[in-house]
Amino acid sequence: MPRPEDTRPLNQAHVDQLAESIAVLGLIQPIAVDIKGRLLAGGHRLAAIKLLKKVDEKSYNKHFSKGIPIRNYEFDASQDEAQALAIEATENEKRRDYTPAEVRELADKLEAAGYHRSKGRAKQGQKSVGPTLSMIVGKSQRTIERYLASNEGNHSNLKPTNDGFRKQVEAALRSLQKLQTAQTKSAQQKKLLKDIEAMIERLEQELSKES
Repeated sequence: MPRPEDTRPLNQAHVDQLAESIAVLGLIQPIAVDIKGRLLAGGHRLAAIKLLKKVDEKSYNKHFSKGIPIRNYEFDASQDEAQALAIEATENEKRRDYTPAEVRELADKLEAAGYHRSKGRAKQGQKSVGPTLSMIVGKSQRTIERYLASNEGNHSNLKPTNDGFRKQVEAALRSLQKLQTAQTKSAQQKKLLKDIEAMIERLEQELSKES
């Protein structure tokens, strides 16, 4: 149940979109609750799951036959509102860091469920893979598009140029993008890959300004 202090209104469009993606992919991030089961973070996710149960019981039972995944915090939110707010902020910022390969796997599942993935405008009423994945995994739509393009040999949408320095930067950018497909279990290397991702985004933004 929600905390009395949690009075933020739910965005129904966001709830609807989450419910549709959860029907295909399941719940990506657990709901966070305190020791008495009071909601700390995940109000939209919880509302989406309730909506799914109401409108698509088959998908609900497929993903939640053993219950809704939750993350328990061993404290009473009514006794420590400051900690509750801190956890709420942390949970809403914290997302699993999906690799490009994992994002492409999620995209395949969404596409198989009827989501629009190819270039060009989606048909009226058809949902798109890019914005949905951006919402789910917490990465910019530009990053999602780059992840999906990297599997198709299309690493850059930058305009061609005769500038020597820019060409060198673009070559370095392509090399960095190839590194994103590297598989590693090392925490240090995963952190390095995350830093590389941030560097790629910055380089793309700067090069786009010059296009």
